Amino acid sequence: MDFGNLSSFFQMIKGKSPKEFIMNMLGAQMPDNPIINNVINMANSGNKSGVEQVARNLMKEKGLDFDKEFASFMSNFNNKPR
Repeated sequence: MDFGNLSSFFQMIKGKSPKEFIMNMLGAQMPDNPIINNVINMANSGNKSGVEQVARNLMKEKGLDFDKEFASFMSNFNNKPR
């Protein structure tokens, strides 16, 4: 995905929720990846615990602590002024 043209990027996400945008992006980038397809199906069906378990497993395979990484990720949103 080329973000060189910012107006094209904004046009691409216009009218979509963050969830829709990410799901479409993942599906387009890795259409034949069974893990991604499984995660997309779980997310679409509301299986949050299944999505979390996949994320935990992937982080564990990479030697990362899911809880620590997720807390760090969420801190990016919690410190933003409203």
